[in-house]
Amino acid sequence: MTAKSALAELKRLSSKKYRDGMARYGLPMDRAMGVPVGEIQKLGKRIGQDQKLAVALWDTGWYEARMLTAYVADPAALTPAQMDRWCRDFDNWGICDTICFALFDKSPHAWKKVHAWAKKKNEFERRAAFALLASLAGHDKESPDDRFLKTLPLFQKTAADDRNFVKKGVSWALRGIGHRSLGLHTAAVSLATELSTSEDATERWLGKDVLRDLKRPAVVARLRRRAG
Repeated sequence: MTAKSALAELKRLSSKKYRDGMARYGLPMDRAMGVPVGEIQKLGKRIGQDQKLAVALWDTGWYEARMLTAYVADPAALTPAQMDRWCRDFDNWGICDTICFALFDKSPHAWKKVHAWAKKKNEFERRAAFALLASLAGHDKESPDDRFLKTLPLFQKTAADDRNFVKKGVSWALRGIGHRSLGLHTAAVSLATELSTSEDATERWLGKDVLRDLKRPAVVARLRRRAG
């Protein structure tokens, strides 16, 4: 399939009603067709991995084409430079989160990008660091707790960033880490408790948001069962 034929298929799957509804979620309208995510995933499954097509789709700039990239790109073929280029193009949470959750977290370069992107100034580049970390917390079954513990200084450095998509990404990542094991839960709760008493309003919001989730009895019970 070519990028042109993929765009034609996405256009066929689009609807004005769905496109109009995207605005409620802060998604871009000027380069969007209005295709449900489920339909994009089905199309990606039909196409299969095609790195050349993925690059061409990304370069079109269409929202749905970039979403489709997440499902046809080959994570093993991604270079660090290509990941950086795509990250710089992030301009909304939908693309940022989907690419991180469905593609970038499978890359061998993922962990390095978490630490690199957390230092970025751009809102969605910085969100990408924490969306990627949250994705690794959920999907990386091999990394030891220590690897996640080493990311905690990133939260302390970023906790006061009051930009909406950054602070929500930071919360998502810290909660994700806290769900992995009892040890990480203890570390995440400790950090969140410290932040919840901060003089900074954003840090307080972050700490309380994380604690609301991690202190739920069901979360603690599940982690204890998993620990045996």
